[in-house]
Amino acid sequence: MIGIIDYGSGNVFAIMNILKQHKIAHFLSADPKELEKADRYILPGVGAFDPTMENLTNSGVIESLNEQVINKGKKILGICVGMQLLAEGSDEGNRSGLGWINGRVRKIDISKLTSPPHLPHMGWNSLKLSGTSPLFSNIDVDRGFYFLHNYYFDAAKSEHVSAYVNYGIDIPCAVERDNIFGVQFHPEKSHSNGVQLLINFAELP
Repeated sequence: MIGIIDYGSGNVFAIMNILKQHKIAHFLSADPKELEKADRYILPGVGAFDPTMENLTNSGVIESLNEQVINKGKKILGICVGMQLLAEGSDEGNRSGLGWINGRVRKIDISKLTSPPHLPHMGWNSLKLSGTSPLFSNIDVDRGFYFLHNYYFDAAKSEHVSAYVNYGIDIPCAVERDNIFGVQFHPEKSHSNGVQLLINFAELP
């Protein structure tokens, strides 16, 4: 059972439609007690880091999530800014993140790119996997996923990066540590690859 964290941020209904179509049990809630009933979570997110983290803090679920994810080891998937909230903080703002994966969110520096593209990084892009994350089983990495972002997760340890996207340079676009997963792209906008990734997350043992 997937608990989708409802704190006023993210394209939750598109995610729920995919889960419903594939008969994956789920519910949407901001109630810490209700969220305890889930065996895994999706943390969506759209917008800037500080307001999104503020919304999550004000929702009152962080203490419960720390208990369920960190202490009890339940799996969580952060999507877009939801992935960025897993970091220790962001150059986009001043608030602290959840700090579940060491690293910081940084703006893509177009001055360091070869043939600098524009920001935001928007549209479809292929992935380069590092390792064999089960989250990417049966995924067409050449077709890739849909992106829309200016910032990326600069993980402190390379072993926590499960995939990169090339936007002039290789940029981390998926992170994971034990039961904690994050993707910068939007599965809910990525057609069959996005559907498969959500199925993979739901089926992780």
